[in-house]
Amino acid sequence: MGMQALYTAASGMKALDFKLNVVANNLANVETVGFKRSRVNFEDLYYQTIEEPGERTPLDFPKPVGKQVGLGVQVSDTQLNFQQGPLDTTNLPLDLAIQGEGLFQVMSVVNGQQQICYTRAGNFGRNANGDITLLNSVGSQLEPTINIPQDAIDIVIGASGLVQVRVQGATQLSDLGQIQLARFINNPGLKQIGQNLYIETDASGPPILANPTQDGMGEIQQGQLELSNTDPVRELVELIRTQRGFELNSQTIQASDQLLQTIVNLRRF
Repeated sequence: MGMQALYTAASGMKALDFKLNVVANNLANVETVGFKRSRVNFEDLYYQTIEEPGERTPLDFPKPVGKQVGLGVQVSDTQLNFQQGPLDTTNLPLDLAIQGEGLFQVMSVVNGQQQICYTRAGNFGRNANGDITLLNSVGSQLEPTINIPQDAIDIVIGASGLVQVRVQGATQLSDLGQIQLARFINNPGLKQIGQNLYIETDASGPPILANPTQDGMGEIQQGQLELSNTDPVRELVELIRTQRGFELNSQTIQASDQLLQTIVNLRRF
């Protein structure tokens, strides 16, 4: 008696501690370009069935309800929210935002090997060779590679992803390359690896590639950045709810402990 309540409340505290970590990460990345917030999903645990619903009564009628006691809660998964974040105008020529569906493709190093990764961050620059590169801690290079000449004075990137430049001495723009986007049947199935990057998994399915504005892809907005879609007010509300839930479960443990003490003290009478 009371022992089951202890374990049940403990499972609630453990699950809410996990949610607290996720909410803290959402808030920590409120200024991270292209960041997508995560939501924690819960599920109830196995139920102890004391009496099956529909059991026959002495009058041979089925009981409308049974007797079941749940054994707590656990985290089922964390779900990425790919809702569009707000756009911030920077007017920098290599700051790019995707308005709509799609992710940029970049070449990065994962577990010591080069691999195509995906990102919604669009804070690009040029590396020492002039290649367009994501300004993250590992310098992930845009795929397909687009090289900006050293003497380029104007960089124009259209909504369809066509990259054009005007070099010194020229009067017209010349084409350099085409930005290609990727999308997935199940975007939340992508795996987060840090540095604003995702990699595909069996859950996400293979990438579907297309140019911006084609086949359901969004359009490129030059001179803008997509900000984090974390809503600070909502996360603070979730933080308070998590704290209150943790406190309620701790009170359940205290009540169960007091009940067990009362039972132990019965032998004194």
